[in-house]
Amino acid sequence: MATTERRLILELPDELWADLTRVADALEFASTAEAAMVGLADWIARRKSDLDDRDPARRYFVNEALDELLARGSGRK
Repeated sequence: MATTERRLILELPDELWADLTRVADALEFASTAEAAMVGLADWIARRKSDLDDRDPARRYFVNEALDELLARGSGRK
């Protein structure tokens, strides 16, 4: 299955960039960008879990919202 690459450009304060770089180095990530992606994935998983705990009936709300955003942006690169 081919995956579609999505790009997100962030401007980070110097202190946050330095901390992210230290974490990437300490955990032996290939790059600071890879560490950022892992951190973002972890943050999303935690927020989804928080939402699930609040209202189990809305468990897939975040996935539905992401699907809608992806569908709207599918023509953009």
